[in-house]
Amino acid sequence: MSHIPVMKDEMISLLSPKPGFSYMDCTVGIGGHAEAIMEAVNGDALLIGIDKDPESIELARERLSRFGENVKLFHGDFRDLKRISEMVGVNGFDGIIFDLGISSFQLDDPERGFSFRLEGPLDMRMDRTSPFTAFDVVNGYPEKKLFEIIRDYGEERWARRIAKAICREREKGPIRTTLQLARIIEEAVPGRWRHGRIHPATRTFQAIRIEVNGELKGLGDAIRDAVDLLLPGGRICVISFHSLEDRIVKSAFKDISSLTILTKKPLRPRREEVDRNPRCRSARLRAAEKKGG
Repeated sequence: MSHIPVMKDEMISLLSPKPGFSYMDCTVGIGGHAEAIMEAVNGDALLIGIDKDPESIELARERLSRFGENVKLFHGDFRDLKRISEMVGVNGFDGIIFDLGISSFQLDDPERGFSFRLEGPLDMRMDRTSPFTAFDVVNGYPEKKLFEIIRDYGEERWARRIAKAICREREKGPIRTTLQLARIIEEAVPGRWRHGRIHPATRTFQAIRIEVNGELKGLGDAIRDAVDLLLPGGRICVISFHSLEDRIVKSAFKDISSLTILTKKPLRPRREEVDRNPRCRSARLRAAEKKGG
């Protein structure tokens, strides 16, 4: 529960929460940003939280319990935001946020299979009620599809070599663990690229995780749905963690005529935050306001 949300101060400053208003956190995680919103208004607001990870929802429920019925949490995807708002009978929100990153809670649990530094099963599901895992991608996808995923979702220059190495290795038997996969990737890239600023498996693990969770599917539509639910003068804030997400957010903001963009360029974490939490170094925060307020 000591999890510190990324760019919390910048998010709150741009969202500018006010007592008596209504907010939606479409990726509530374990409740860090939601808690910051409720604290900013001394608990006097309605907050709807959605997350696809049931375990995160339970931790968020505990973290936010002191706000009582003012916080309502739901297991679901950010694409469910309109359905959930209808279900709770809320027709409009004064602020809606998305934090598209994977949480430290998920990354640091070896059993979740997100980390290439920790031994664990090839899982990578944010929603463990889903049957589809990283094992299915790594061991079941044809080489061409693996290559395309690693190239497109990981923006990995050595995608072809990595896909070929994975397929060659799995002929000997299934690839079952994160460290096994990380070793295959590391050995597939040229030697001088194995000791760079980031681990050689970083982009491939990102690509597989995006594929397993469908992270980019419907993101633009979800942002447009969120804007539909914003009241005039309401604000939307989105934190993304790689260029693929950020491009979708930037394009959606630009294409929605009812928005006034508040961040001409995305905000980045302050140096002291990066020093404290290196995982936040790639974060980008964009915000916009619905016209008519």
